[in-house]
Amino acid sequence: MDVVSFRTPGLGDQTYLLIHEGKGVLVDPQRDIGRFLDAAAERDVDLRFVLETHLHNDYLSGGEQAALRTGAELIMPAAAAPAYRHTPAFHLEDIDGGAGLTVRPVHTPGHTPEHTSYLVLIGGEPVALFSGGSLLVASAGRPDLLGPERARSLARLQHISLRRLAALPPEVALYPTHGEGSFCTATGAGRLTSTIGAELAHNALLSIDDPEKFADALLTAPMPIPAFYRHMGPANTLGVPPMPPVHVPELDAVPEGNQVLDIRPRQAQARGMLPGSLGIELDDDFGSWTGWLLPHAEPITLVAEPGQDVAAAVTQLAQIGVDTVRGVVRHLGEAATQTYELLELDAFVERLARPGAQLLDVRMPSEREQARLEGAVERFLPDLFTQGVPTELDSARPVLVVCASGRRSSIAAGLLAREGYRASVLTGTGAAELAVELGGEHAA
Repeated sequence: MDVVSFRTPGLGDQTYLLIHEGKGVLVDPQRDIGRFLDAAAERDVDLRFVLETHLHNDYLSGGEQAALRTGAELIMPAAAAPAYRHTPAFHLEDIDGGAGLTVRPVHTPGHTPEHTSYLVLIGGEPVALFSGGSLLVASAGRPDLLGPERARSLARLQHISLRRLAALPPEVALYPTHGEGSFCTATGAGRLTSTIGAELAHNALLSIDDPEKFADALLTAPMPIPAFYRHMGPANTLGVPPMPPVHVPELDAVPEGNQVLDIRPRQAQARGMLPGSLGIELDDDFGSWTGWLLPHAEPITLVAEPGQDVAAAVTQLAQIGVDTVRGVVRHLGEAATQTYELLELDAFVERLARPGAQLLDVRMPSEREQARLEGAVERFLPDLFTQGVPTELDSARPVLVVCASGRRSSIAAGLLAREGYRASVLTGTGAAELAVELGGEHAA
């Protein structure tokens, strides 16, 4: 048996291809199925099953399309009841894959009500567990994505599910879908894969015997929920169309009514963006931030540097159901008049000390608790888009923006510049280093 993993770092997820004697099992594929099917073809694998652990909240699934493309059998939790053809997986009803390969569904509600993990047996011996959003490395799938009304009930179910999985043999390999960087984890997830034995030894959640205390641990300080999540579950229930071809026309100007999204490096954005545009530089989490901050499904024109990989940006957007990129503009000329400033730590501190300087902290509340910046106006980056620029900020005075690395603060600075503010961004390690530099009550 061999397991090939496919990491999607911007979403904090992994897809898996299990191979046994030429037969393949694909687990939780994302919408861009080409990379998985190409890997199977390169290894001369006959794809036997496509397994879905749950109706995903953080991306569009490629499960149905992968099954249709290859003739594999699509297996989904029985309680998911999607609107397309599939084989329902019932708790502990084994599915025979031939050549000694058996897939055993294990109902593990908690992350979602229908959630099902899959235990793989070879020759009757359990060897691998695909746990989706149930038992994660050093964590568990969060139970609050379907709303606060159901969160505590699902958290108690997650407690039962984790204990059920922890009873498996310690040598069983653990392959979760959600991992480090995912907003589907209840606490910060660690490594990408593990074993049942390692989790028994190191996963603190498995040591909590009381279901209510377990629920408290999962729900006391939940992470924010990205705005685009609300669109993923319904789409995965009704069926996801094939991913469209990645083709982006070259444009000389932005079409009327388009959102203008600048994906160039922040150094280029700071020197000048098109008026009215938003800057989110292309990186692994580009799609997530775009889906979180921009109105869903509105037409988009990208602004990119000559030679920049626009296909990567379009693919990330397609993974979360944004198929509305109308084209790309690569030559801005003198039209790029929307600017902000990038500053290293020493220059940022000096600027902050000047009369009239204003400090805006766009980190998450949990981050701010670890390194507080006294006197800062605090507004998490997505709230800056939904609630607007804080009224405490004076547009006639400079605004210095900080986060942990400069990524979120550069997005915020672009928004501030669009609204007529003079913004400066702290680059580098960000708020924690600034807190230490300022000293006293500012220190982390």
